[in-house]
This record gives sequence, structure tokens and C-alpha cells, in this order.
Amino acid sequence: MSQNQASSPADAKPTTATSRIVALIPGILLCIAVAGVSALLERAELGVFEHPYVEALVMAILLGMAVRSFWKPAPRWQSGIAFSAKQLLEVAVMLLGASISFAAIAASGVALLASIAAVVVIALSVSFGISRLLGLSTRLSILIACGNSICGNSAIAAVAPIIGANNDEIASSISFTAILGVMMVLGLPLLIPLLQLSATQYGILAGLTVYAVPQVLAATVPAGLVSTQIGTLVKLMRVLMLGPVVVGLSLTASRWHSEAKKTNVGFFRLVPWFILGFLALATLRSLEIVPSTVVAPITRITGFLTVVSMAALGLGVDVKVLANVGGRVTAAVTLSLLLLLGISIALVHWFK
Repeated sequence: MSQNQASSPADAKPTTATSRIVALIPGILLCIAVAGVSALLERAELGVFEHPYVEALVMAILLGMAVRSFWKPAPRWQSGIAFSAKQLLEVAVMLLGASISFAAIAASGVALLASIAAVVVIALSVSFGISRLLGLSTRLSILIACGNSICGNSAIAAVAPIIGANNDEIASSISFTAILGVMMVLGLPLLIPLLQLSATQYGILAGLTVYAVPQVLAATVPAGLVSTQIGTLVKLMRVLMLGPVVVGLSLTASRWHSEAKKTNVGFFRLVPWFILGFLALATLRSLEIVPSTVVAPITRITGFLTVVSMAALGLGVDVKVLANVGGRVTAAVTLSLLLLLGISIALVHWFK
């Protein structure tokens, strides 16, 4: 009898671990299902318009929010949804490092790289200031600033786990940013005759202002191959700014992260594990230890995990919260985008 009692704790450990894993399955499968529908909608959009104006990432969070508004997931779904929203997103951020090469940054040209970095820094600072002046929280202001200044939804998704943003903050920043992102794609080509922009100038302008890489393609293809090539290059260089930003936020997060104030701040709290993984993969990619042949599969896995995470975030969003901050978020995103557009127009006239 005593032997059985003594062995029961040891036997309970694998059972407990197994039960925890099993408990995650329903919620994860639900998020995957929402992500799958979103991917199908993006594919249908691609077939109709030839370019995905609204990415699967955005569709996933909007679809998740729609489901959540009609049906609140029971407790049996919650652990898997929470796991998808946090841990899977952190893995996706780490895998982003495999697509970044420090050599590519150096080869892009000092003048253009410095100009892009300056635009990003100025836009980050002013966008954050505008959001705070409108009464938005620090975390939501950071999300809007990063999304507007760097690469839209991808930047928001990458920064969110570092600053401890909640589902409502992530959903509101992504939703309103996505709407303006589509408007930019549709309206930006109108500036070509209005401002008498050359193909090179318009490519730089599109790369600096449009949020996502597919959207840059959609905005520049009508202007010709030169604009498309330059726009994509500038956009990719802008995306590379995400690395220094996430590291900087990790090192300064203890100043405003509520959890960091309650405990002693150590190295691994200042720099989360997935940021270390991000830097490690970026270094390995730069040294070509990670071969170029595996970059595309890793990128697809990263994209899939991000879409699943956004579906999870949407499923956890209270639409009433979005309604309360909707006007201020819209104003912050709009003013920030107009600022970025103004700075970029001034810059492209310098690159004749």
C-alpha cells in the first residue's frame, strides 16, 4: 500500500503533462480552423484581384472576432486559444530571424539605409506621441507606432508579446491599421501624376509607406517593373528595422511592463527567449549556416503560425472594448500615416 502511495506522485507527473497537452488540443484546432478559412479567403481574393489586398493574417483576426461576438468559447477551449495567442506567436517571432541577413543590410547602400532608418525612427517617435496625446495606453501606442512605421500587422504581431499587450490592444491596432493599409494601396498610385513622380521615386514612396510586402506589389505593379523592384527593396529594408526595434523594446520593457515591476529583473526577463532565438537565427543566416533553401519553408511556417495566433487573438477579443477606443485609434493611425506619407514625399524628392 505504501509502495503504491510512494509511486503515485511519479506516476502523476506524466499524466499531468499529458492532460495539459490534451487540454490544449480543442482550442488549437479551433484556431487552426479559423486560420484555414482565412487562408482560403485570401486565396480566393488572390484569384479575383491577383493581389491579396487583405491578408489572411487580418482576415483571421476579424473572423475570430466575428465568431467571438456570436459565441463565447467555453473553458475547455480557453487553454488552447491562450497557447495559440502567446506561445505560437513567440515561436513565429523567433523564426522570423531565419529570413534576415545582416549582409543584405550592408549591401543596400549607406544613403538609402540611413534615410529609411531615419524615417522609421521619426515616424515611431511622433506616432507614439500622437497616440499618447489622444489618450491611448502606452502598449497600444507602441503597437500603433510600430505597425505604422515598420511593417504593419507583422510588426504589431512581433512586438505584442514583448510588451505584454492584451488581445483587445492587438486586435484594435491591427484592425484599424489594416483598413488604412488597403486604402493606401488603392490611393497611392494617384500621387504619381499629382506629384509628377518618376518610377524610382514612386517605388521608394511605396516602400516607405505601404504596410505589407504583398501590398507594396499591389501598389507598384501598375507603375511598372522599376517601381516594383525598388518598392520591394525599400520595403524589405524597412522590415529589417524590426530587429533593432524588438531588441530595444526588450531591453527597456521593464520601465512600463506591469509584470516586470513585481519581480527582480534578470537578463532573460529583459530579453525574452524568442528574441534570443531571433538573433541567433539571424546570425546563422548571415553566416550562411542556415542555407537559403530552407528560408522559404521557414517563412511559410512562420506565416502559418502567425495567422493561427491572430485567429486566437480574435477569438479572445471583446468587441465592446474596440468600440470604446475605435475613434481614438482611428485618429491615431490616420494622423500617423499622414505624417509618414509627408516625410516620405519629402524624402523621395531628394532621391531624384
